[in-house]
Amino acid sequence: MRKFNRTRGPRISFFKSLANNLIMKERIETTITRAKEIRPIVERMVSIAKKQQLASLRSLLEKLPAQSAKKMYFDIGPRYLTRNGGYLRIIKGGKARKRDAAYVATIEFVK
Repeated sequence: MRKFNRTRGPRISFFKSLANNLIMKERIETTITRAKEIRPIVERMVSIAKKQQLASLRSLLEKLPAQSAKKMYFDIGPRYLTRNGGYLRIIKGGKARKRDAAYVATIEFVK
């Protein structure tokens, strides 16, 4: 696990906000390392949402803000009922950001 120069609490909050943005927009542009770190976290949440049980909704509410947890449970989870993993795709961009030369990637849900 990459630490992103953060201690445990701020790092968990950072991942939670990245996951929230990805779920609400269904596609975000971020650095490659951030996309690689957030992918397994969100894919686990999709697997939880696919179960369609009250316990899975409550589990998502613990991990995410209420609005994105409900979107994950009611919209995104049922979309992937027949799929056995691989819910997200990372598309590497060929350009680097100007200010810090970090390579950018787009992470999105597979249709």
